[in-house]
Amino acid sequence: MEQFTIKQLYTLEETIAAEIFEGCIYPWEVLSKISGFICRLGETLPADRYEKRGENVWIAKSAKVFASAYINGPAIIDEDAEVRHCAFIRGNAIVGKGAVVGNSTELKNVILFNKVQVPHYNYVGDSILGFKAHMGAGSITSNVKSDKTLVVVKEAGGEQIETGLKKFGAMLGDCVEVGCNSVLNPGTVIGRYTNVYPTSCVRGCIPEKSIYKDGEHIVPKQE
Repeated sequence: MEQFTIKQLYTLEETIAAEIFEGCIYPWEVLSKISGFICRLGETLPADRYEKRGENVWIAKSAKVFASAYINGPAIIDEDAEVRHCAFIRGNAIVGKGAVVGNSTELKNVILFNKVQVPHYNYVGDSILGFKAHMGAGSITSNVKSDKTLVVVKEAGGEQIETGLKKFGAMLGDCVEVGCNSVLNPGTVIGRYTNVYPTSCVRGCIPEKSIYKDGEHIVPKQE
């Protein structure tokens, strides 16, 4: 599981939330901490660059937020981010610098690193998306198993980790590309620079620098 640790998945310099990962090994360990962390961090943000709007909602003055977007706290929208028409941010969300939250996209209990794009009809819940990760139109993170049991992270080699979490969407490393209309099942972890084919149904741990065609065909990228 070493390649699916925080250290291997994320460039922590590319998020305002770097401190939340301290003392943790795997990224899903921080999901329960996001709400409280936002409230503490928000109170320290400089007033000349961030504006507090409503209860526990901080929006950078350089961010572009469409009037039709809905943002419920706790939430931080970082500098130069764009929250577009009818975006629905339900709370416990950090949207990184230069990130895009698009038309009818829904966020809940998430950390989006800088330059993440979830631009068209996406659902991202109980998930962490690394620097420059991109989800194609209609792709979603499914965050609750159909049988409502606790999520287990499973690696192809048979190793698995019981998370103790009922709600756990997906962990996407830096620069992951998810094709349109794909579903990332609960407990999915995708390594850096991996591409997922459109209309995929993804589960388990997918190695970095791979191309995911389907569950039986995951091939390394050619250098």
